[in-house]
Amino acid sequence: MKKAILATKIGMTQIFKEDGTLVPVTVLEAGPNVVTQIKTEENDGYESVQVGFSDMKNRITVMDKGGKKEVVHRHGAGKALQGHFEKAGTTSKKYVREFRFENASEYELGQEIKADIFEEGDKVDVTAITKGKGFQGAIKRLGQHRGPMKHGSKFHRHQGSNGSSSDPSRVFKGKGMPGHMGSVQVTVRNLEIVRVDAEKNLILIKGAVPGPKKGMVTIKETTKVDA
Repeated sequence: MKKAILATKIGMTQIFKEDGTLVPVTVLEAGPNVVTQIKTEENDGYESVQVGFSDMKNRITVMDKGGKKEVVHRHGAGKALQGHFEKAGTTSKKYVREFRFENASEYELGQEIKADIFEEGDKVDVTAITKGKGFQGAIKRLGQHRGPMKHGSKFHRHQGSNGSSSDPSRVFKGKGMPGHMGSVQVTVRNLEIVRVDAEKNLILIKGAVPGPKKGMVTIKETTKVDA
């Protein structure tokens, strides 16, 4: 892998290509990411580049006790983490990730990785946490069919029978049931980059990208290309 970047999801829109084709796109604010650490084979046993994204607000809550101000709580990065970012010459970052770049040795501490690392037409894999849907029934969660809706029916959106008489007299593991839906990590592979705006650090990807608005998204060059 040679290309990767952390981004924030802004939302969806549509654009027109030069031939007049209408393309639905997801707009991502990609970076700039800052290289906060470079791991080497000699020191860490493998090579990778650690990057930070999105400034973290460091705040201190102070309470006045009998005329003496006392620190009650510190919000944000701890002292050890702040020192880690200071070595890279940058502010504390909210998100920190590692990328195993093939050319990790070419990066420098404090270097910025911007949207122009990608180009129009590149194929990428996008990873994000999906929207949380809370507790949902089997119809919405698993796409199961509903029961009859006519008058007198006592079975509408219920899951249906779970048992199987006296044999095996139990419910099999993995049976689809109502439960928690969403809020899981998902990777969508082989998406196409339609446009890159280096000045505004924007990347437009064809189609939908998982996750809510303002959610963190990881963009990597794809590991699987359609034949």
